[in-house]
Amino acid sequence: MSKKILIVDDDVAFGVMLRTWFQKNGWETVLVSNLEQALNASKTSQFDLILSDLRLPDGDGIMFLTYLREKKIMTPFIIMTGYADVQTAVNAIKLGAFDYLKKPINPELLQQKIELALKQENKEVKQDRKSSEKEMSQTVVKGKSPVIQRVYTHVALVAPTKMSVLILGESGTGKEYIARMIHEQSNRKNKPFIAVDCGSLSMELAPSELFGHLKGSFTSAIADKRGVFEEAKGGTVFLDEVGNLPYEVQKQLLRALQEQKVRPVGSAQDINVDVRIVAATNEDLESAIEAGRFRQDLYHRINEFSIEVPPLRERLDDLEEFAYHFLEQANIELGKDVKSISKEAINVLKQHRWDGNLRELRNVIRRSALFAENQEITADNLPVLTRRPQNAPSENDMALQPGDEKAQIVAALRKARGNKTVAARLLQIDRKTLYNKMHLYDIEL
Repeated sequence: MSKKILIVDDDVAFGVMLRTWFQKNGWETVLVSNLEQALNASKTSQFDLILSDLRLPDGDGIMFLTYLREKKIMTPFIIMTGYADVQTAVNAIKLGAFDYLKKPINPELLQQKIELALKQENKEVKQDRKSSEKEMSQTVVKGKSPVIQRVYTHVALVAPTKMSVLILGESGTGKEYIARMIHEQSNRKNKPFIAVDCGSLSMELAPSELFGHLKGSFTSAIADKRGVFEEAKGGTVFLDEVGNLPYEVQKQLLRALQEQKVRPVGSAQDINVDVRIVAATNEDLESAIEAGRFRQDLYHRINEFSIEVPPLRERLDDLEEFAYHFLEQANIELGKDVKSISKEAINVLKQHRWDGNLRELRNVIRRSALFAENQEITADNLPVLTRRPQNAPSENDMALQPGDEKAQIVAALRKARGNKTVAARLLQIDRKTLYNKMHLYDIEL
């Protein structure tokens, strides 16, 4: 019995080409050109695979995917687009897309993706795999270095309270892990924890995603939608990279936080919500306020308590423990059985700068496990890593010392490219002290 595919693409010539290719390969094929037709097709027929363009005349492929998943239709779904965007790929896969392809599509690659997608058709196996990956991704390895122990102390202090928390730190340092720790140690731990990637919220999408909408409130509002604040009622909303929120949305968010009420798009009625806000950013929000990109009133509302997560290069005592944790993950993901990391490899890892922090380390270990020929990762398995010259000063060497403080502060600000949060960390002082000293020495960098 031939398999059946739904192709959704408004490029008629490209769609016909795809239909012809699938028919030659024994598929029963349905080709539609917009979101409305796709929705109708999904209601009247069952498909073994859906291949959808991202951009459609009356919506997009992610809207179609969201509708399907809300209706518990788990057909393998592949997004294709000429507008290649890593964030879009991440969002599609988070929503349940099997994979993501960039146009022009390579037929061999397409065939590989289809074969892999069809292997996931057994819904119970697929769900078990997703649950296992989710549980594994949320596992928190606690470091033992003094700097991270200080962070854990702050988490334990603020978690039982109702205070909003702002988590600061470079990209990849594990800010979401800290946010989950706060939630798990709070009296809201049995309620939802919902993470929102603020960088993916456009001005048009954000109100609907955060506050919900009513059916028919805009063109692609094909059903009522509960927003994040309503879904997380009684729990915690984690606003990741909150500095990326559009300015107008910041105003709406402030109202929701102050009044503990949200109004879905298209509704005349407010909905009472009870959520705790934990936000995170790798940006200097005080500089963003000065530049007019972030609201000062919202900053004070989300920053009732702040926690700064140190970069990996400042906690090298924890590197080996994290490396073995990521190795355990890699073995599961890749079907490998690598048991150890050589001392030489650990030494090489400790000499690297780790601008990508834990995320970068995870990627390095994953790749190295893939290339490991035996049951040990050796230095030869590691990718080429940039090593810090032996005589180069480490960031710890920039700690503020007695003497010409102005020169030291200027040097740290230049190294941090004007980011005052990073500069304060380099100088090993808090940001308030940095601002006071900048004012004292009339530093305007």
